[in-house]
Formats: sequence, structure tokens, C-alpha cells
Amino acid sequence: MKRFAIETLVKWKKSSRRKPMIIEGARQVGKTWLVKEFAAMHYKNIAYINFEEQVFLRNLFSTDYDTDRIINAISAATHVNIIPGETLIFFDEIQEAENGLTALKYFNENANEQHVIAAGSLLGIELHKHSSFPVGKVQFMTLHPMSFFEFLDAMGENRLMEIVRKKDWITVNMFAPKLSELLKQYYFVGGMPEAVLAFSENHDWIEVRDIQNDILKSYDYDFSKHAPADVVPRIRMLWNSLPAQLSKENRKFIYGLVKEGARAREYEIALQWLFDGGLIRRVSNVTASRIPLKSYEDKAAFKIYAIDVGLLAAMSGLDSSVIIEGNRIFTEFKGALTEQYVLQELLLRHEPFYYAKKNSQLEIDFLIQESGQVIPIEVKAEENLKARSLRQFVTDYKSETAYRTSMSLYRQESWMTNLPLYAVETL
Repeated sequence: MKRFAIETLVKWKKSSRRKPMIIEGARQVGKTWLVKEFAAMHYKNIAYINFEEQVFLRNLFSTDYDTDRIINAISAATHVNIIPGETLIFFDEIQEAENGLTALKYFNENANEQHVIAAGSLLGIELHKHSSFPVGKVQFMTLHPMSFFEFLDAMGENRLMEIVRKKDWITVNMFAPKLSELLKQYYFVGGMPEAVLAFSENHDWIEVRDIQNDILKSYDYDFSKHAPADVVPRIRMLWNSLPAQLSKENRKFIYGLVKEGARAREYEIALQWLFDGGLIRRVSNVTASRIPLKSYEDKAAFKIYAIDVGLLAAMSGLDSSVIIEGNRIFTEFKGALTEQYVLQELLLRHEPFYYAKKNSQLEIDFLIQESGQVIPIEVKAEENLKARSLRQFVTDYKSETAYRTSMSLYRQESWMTNLPLYAVETL
């Protein structure tokens, strides 16, 4: 399978301002595979160290940060002759190494000719423990689950993917039924690489669900292993409330759905832990449609989403029978899967927000900032094309560009563009 993130790593390799790269992302999104595949394609060799497996190396950085000594030790441990530009040094599960993250600073300052990448499970949590982590000494990349376009490529539909990517709408509309069918499959399979690979080989829905459930169990294990013991029960309750949170008509996060009578202060740490671990996505409300959107963020009003649409389907117990029942999967539990899917696609390039006007039913599912303007996006889970909130928003804020994404075909209207759900990645 291909991961488009390799293109980002190629640019990193060629950059004259290259710094050690930290790859963030939830467990099982394919960080290790990505780096190894990148090394195989663009380097002569790789010096790979997994600090979780190679316990004796966890003290590699504990005595000092002498990069010459460290490089010699890496070479001895991996049996690789490390040559700048020809060898990729890859520190996997770096959070297990004492002072491992801090050591990256010294690679940047004293051995910048070396190409260094670090990754690890729940790395976001570890990074937040290092309050003195040197700013400006490393680069970051977040690896998300496989997108719909990556799913199409894995299914052998590369040419169809390119037609959509190039926005050849006449041809795209011709293939709309096939694209809709593939999108239905993606809603169930999701973008976790192991699930996508299994489905591409066997098209076995049961095997996909088993893989998803195993991933969910590994996340639950992480709660017990890595989170403070007194917070674990709250993390579990909050995590398990995700399907209920997203099945409401108004998807604003409600603490009372986690536990009756629950208050924010009781669950703030649990919420932050899940966010830092990359297991949930948080989308904040904004009080106005103005640039920059971040300045108008209302931190008290937000929605939370899962990391992956397929995992959300597994958490909700959605049966594979919905795949063959028309377009039911798009509208299942009030379109929650569709909104989850659209968010994942937007996160590839944007930081989305949403807009909900007080004392009004006016709500815009997502707002993104692009080319100096705010772009509203209304998500429709079926071919119901009524968009009263979107039209009102466009009128109120005189939006030059607006999108409604739905199961309808692409078409441009005077005040907005209808974008098919399977083409959201073109935004």
C-alpha cells in the first residue's frame, strides 16, 4: 500500500533546513511501516532502534549527549555503517529511552548532517511531560489514518482516484455509483492500515471487524498502562461515550452523557489524555466568522470525534449488513459516520472549527480558513439538499465561497458548491 505522507518525508529529506523529525500519531496508524518504507525507497540503509524491544539501549542518552558517541553506539547495535545522507537513523518508541526526546536537540545542533526520525506510541502524552522541550530544534509530522484516496489506491482504484483528485467532474459524475459504493466500504473499514490491507486482500468484513476490535482493545490496554490509575476509569467512560456524543442532533460535547451529573472539572484530565494520545479529535466552536478563526474560539463549546470512522463504526457495533442496505450507512445514527469521515478528510490540510449561533438553530458543521477567507462547509448524509443554515450563514457573513457536501453530484451554484462526499479530499 502507499501512504501519501511519504511525499512530506521526501521534502524533509531534501530540505536545507532539515531538523530531526518527530512523527506523531495514534497507535496502529502505521508510523513504523511508513518510516521503514520511506527508508527503503530513499536511503541506502536504515539504522533502526526500537527502544521498547532493545531494552539495553534505553540508557543510550542518559550519561551525556555526545553525538559522536551516540552514533558509534547506534552503529554497533544495528551493524550499520552510518553515512550522512545515505543512512536514516530511526528511533522507534523513543518515549521509552531516558532523555530520548531531549537528545534530538543535540542532533540538530551538533550533527545536523545526520538524517534522524523519531516516533512512538502515545508520543503526544510524553511530549507534554517535557515542558522544557526545546522549541525550534525539531520538526513535527502527524500521521493520520489512511484517507479515502489512499483507500481507493489500496483497492486498486488508482486511476479513479486520480480522476477525482484532478476534479474532472464530468468523468467523476459518470463513476458516481462506483465511488459511492467504495465510500460505503470505507465507512466500515476505515483507515487503519491493517484493516485496509486485510480488506484489500480478502474483502472479509468479519476479519476487518476483528482487527478493529483488537485495536480498540490495545487502546484500552494503553489506558491502564500509561494513564494515572485514578484517571483510568474516567478515560474509559469518556471514550465509551463517543458514539452517544456523536449520535445527538446537536453534537456539542455533553459531560452528562459520560456520567449523569458529571462536571467538566472531573473529566478535563481524561479528555486531555485522550487528545494528547491522538485517540480523539476536538473541534471548537467559534463566536464569529472572522480571520483568524483561532482568535474567536469558544473553548467551553466543542465537539469530539474518534480517530477513525471505521473504529467509530466498530465502537457503535454497526453491522456489516448496512453496506448492502442502500445508503443506510451514510445516515446511520443521525449521520455521525458521515460527519466523522468529513472531519478526517479536512484534518489532512486544515484545522476545522464549527459555528453555532446562540439562541438559534443556525449551525455550520465545519469552518476552515483558506486563502484569507473563512469557508463554511455543511455536511449532508444523504441527498437532502436543503441547506437553510448554510444559506443564512452566507447571507450574514457575505461568504465568497461555501460548500455543501452530500451524496448528490458535483455542481456549482451561484452562492455555493455541492461537493460529493467522495471528493471532500479535493478541498
